[in-house]
Amino acid sequence: MRNLVFLLPLPLFGQDMLPDLIVTVSRFPEEITELPYYSEVLTAEDLEDSAIRTLPQAFLTTPGVLVQQTTPGHGSPYIRGFNGRQTLLLQDGIRLNNSTWRGGPVQYWNTLDSQAIDRLELIKSQGSVLYGSDAIGGTVNILSKSSGFRDKEGFFSHGAAYYRFDTNSESNLGRLEQTLGVGGKWGLMLGVSAKDVGDIKDSALDRMVGTGYSEDSLDFKFEYALSEARTLTLASTYLEQDDINRWHNTTANQGWVHGNSFTTAGTDLQRTYDQERSLTYLRLEDSESSISWIERWQLTASFQKSQDSEFRVRASGQQDLKILDVDTYGLSFQAESFIGAGNLTWGADFYRDEIDSEGYRNGATRPSNRPVADDSSNDSLGVFATFSHDLTDRFSYDLGARFSYAAADWNGYRPTGALVDQAGDADWTNLSLSIRGNYEFNDNWSTYGGLSQAFRAPNLDDLTGSQFSLNGLDSNGSPNVDPENYLTAELGGRFANNHLSYQIASYYTFIDDAITRVDDGTGGLATVNGSDGYLFGFEAEAAWQLHQDWELSGSLAWQDGKNEQAATLGGPIIEDTIRRLHPLTASARLKWTHSSEKYWIAGQLLAASNQDNLSSLAASDTQRIPANGTPSYLIASLYSGWEVSENVTLNLALENLTDEDYRIHGSGQNGVGRNATISVKVTW
Repeated sequence: MRNLVFLLPLPLFGQDMLPDLIVTVSRFPEEITELPYYSEVLTAEDLEDSAIRTLPQAFLTTPGVLVQQTTPGHGSPYIRGFNGRQTLLLQDGIRLNNSTWRGGPVQYWNTLDSQAIDRLELIKSQGSVLYGSDAIGGTVNILSKSSGFRDKEGFFSHGAAYYRFDTNSESNLGRLEQTLGVGGKWGLMLGVSAKDVGDIKDSALDRMVGTGYSEDSLDFKFEYALSEARTLTLASTYLEQDDINRWHNTTANQGWVHGNSFTTAGTDLQRTYDQERSLTYLRLEDSESSISWIERWQLTASFQKSQDSEFRVRASGQQDLKILDVDTYGLSFQAESFIGAGNLTWGADFYRDEIDSEGYRNGATRPSNRPVADDSSNDSLGVFATFSHDLTDRFSYDLGARFSYAAADWNGYRPTGALVDQAGDADWTNLSLSIRGNYEFNDNWSTYGGLSQAFRAPNLDDLTGSQFSLNGLDSNGSPNVDPENYLTAELGGRFANNHLSYQIASYYTFIDDAITRVDDGTGGLATVNGSDGYLFGFEAEAAWQLHQDWELSGSLAWQDGKNEQAATLGGPIIEDTIRRLHPLTASARLKWTHSSEKYWIAGQLLAASNQDNLSSLAASDTQRIPANGTPSYLIASLYSGWEVSENVTLNLALENLTDEDYRIHGSGQNGVGRNATISVKVTW
């Protein structure tokens, strides 16, 4: 049944029309054409061709995703209206979300080196069955580069050097990587990257002083064949960022006026972040299990270490410093078994966070300034199973269930006004279910849909957090909040023939007990559970092979939603707009590729309508979000590539050709003005 090519990733349409594989949906490789989900796959080549600066920017033309950037070094995608701790980020299948992730836009997506990615997979509204808490708007899995030793013969050694220069910010980016090994026996991948990002500028604000930063990263992966089917992998990545400036909060931001929309000036004298993150894992996998009732399996042990520090100098001269250290231990097992005409994916995973937290004011220890409670921990355990079955030649369905247990424990919690540290603990359980189906009308048409439950257990930031939010307001957690619960209904369709491919989907998410922030009546924000809410929207994308050498592609998306919550702590319940809804957005791309496939050029348009459908909190965040709404924009760019030789490739991008003065909704600075990006890649 499942042998059709529906909507392949649009940058790949028009090339060899072979089914692509995706691992994120079922935890094992599966043809993308088999999925009852809206999915996207981007490769390392796609990321280089589109000249992205950071990981979140990979989704700039993805329908249903708003690429918010608080500052160039910080950003996170809003996937179907959710972001931060309500979207799930994985690296090689290992969850990166931890119990200190705060609400709203988070900086942690930028702790993955975009140059070390082999491919990127996005599954929207998948729910919590396979990966547990947080997978509400979507799940993104970053698959890192490897040696590919299984496909080599004899001794091999390959390397690459990559360099890119941006004229707008005078930024430099470089990467060196080397692979070597013996085909079928072992392989080693080594990589090092560095960024020196300068201050960006646009036509209205000119040079936005303080938007630059530096970044360094290392990665390696060693793979060893224990047998023809069994592989042992040891991998590690490390990334460090220095002096990332929250420009919009500082006096460097003098405000922006665009028509009748305007932002207010920042007031902080300084607000900078440093962050480090490392992930090391050991994985044993067997693609042809000798156990009769298991087809294949995978066992992974992981350790992550992250440190965040935030330094703020307010207009009064008061200095606040927050330091957070998190150690995360992970263990997961997954397996696939055949049951009659269907297959069962099952397993379990466990993660534990151990946290040290420090807070200072004017150089002296201040416990109430800790970002979360000191000497705290968080455990999460899940057991899951999904069953896929071809009921007929044209209809297939997936059923899934997951039982989750989460527990938090804290000692050094000092709420504002308390004289001594407080201790506490809490735990929660959840059962999430999913049912999905796919029906093929003929060799070209299919439709899919289903229902997926998702939940998010309160994390330590919800329970004990102390953060700076919106225009620098103090935001405090509450030990009394309950888990969030969601149910998403989705209906979509696909079509493909030799010249045309498109996909369209609509979705509706029911929201229950969402954790949110409200005015606490003292000039700060309190964390509470809201009441009921909903979010709905539609997405579409298409690709048309006009000619052997010409391809036209595009996308369109829109969403809306409301939730019920108190306007102030203990106040009456009101209906409010969901925060950070993306406006009506669209993209179009026309690409010409020479018949030799040695060079190509593409013109791209990226557009968004005015977004004045704001929540009350968003409307108050005027250093970031313009009063009267974020103005509409239309950005025109050109991208090109030239394979100079077998070992040398050049890329040139001319971005924002009209020097449009614009801001992506929810971002803390304007978009990059007119810019040329020049890159060269040399392989050996």
